[in-house]
Amino acid sequence: MVQCFKDYFSGHSGDYRKFRPEYPDQLFSFLAGRSPRLEKAWDCATGNGQAARGLASHFGQVFATDGSLPQVAAAPPGPNLHYAVSVAERSCFRKASIDLITVGQAMHWFDFAGFFAEVDRVLVKDGVLAFWCYGLGRISPAIDEIIRYFFFSVLGPFWPPERRYIEEEYRTIPLPMVEIPAPHFAIRAEWNFPALLGYLDTWSAVKQFRGSQAKDPFAAIIDPLRAAWGKPDGKKAIIWPVFLRMGRKR
Repeated sequence: MVQCFKDYFSGHSGDYRKFRPEYPDQLFSFLAGRSPRLEKAWDCATGNGQAARGLASHFGQVFATDGSLPQVAAAPPGPNLHYAVSVAERSCFRKASIDLITVGQAMHWFDFAGFFAEVDRVLVKDGVLAFWCYGLGRISPAIDEIIRYFFFSVLGPFWPPERRYIEEEYRTIPLPMVEIPAPHFAIRAEWNFPALLGYLDTWSAVKQFRGSQAKDPFAAIIDPLRAAWGKPDGKKAIIWPVFLRMGRKR
């Protein structure tokens, strides 16, 4: 059976692995501390394993699934990492077999009712679901203003409607579980200018823009962005706030 899902990332899985930021270790330590056991975790919509690799330091086995074969194929292996191609709403896990389920920067793509039904099926009693997103990074006022213009004014019409859930910090996603209070986390990185451009180029709206327009979306911002950055090889700190929500099965 062919399982369909909205796939904006298979065509650039290598860039996604190279340019997307890594989640902080503190996030995975916190999640492990809230899990009823540390035997089995499922990282759903893993992409190429950014969150799965963090979980692997805490759990005996980490199962990482994604609907995109190219994304999974680009994931680095690990001794306790098990990758598979699967949509979020239909997994191959046994009933009540998973201690922790994570979804990083992907929950907004799911069919919520179908996914929550699958979560309820595969989680153990007191098992935990954790899902999070991050929005625009912060670098400096001048650079941030240009990127916001790029995001909202240049790319605005090309963002899928589901993107609004990230702008709402995932607060408006229904959570039919006992919600667990979650602290604030942040992703931090130091990048040069080419790395920033590589990251921006992974945005789904950039791909949609190029597919429908006869021009490069970066043409509108590249010169002022380069001027605001300064020396291209010079590294700058970037901070992305992480918006985490968690629920526990009863």
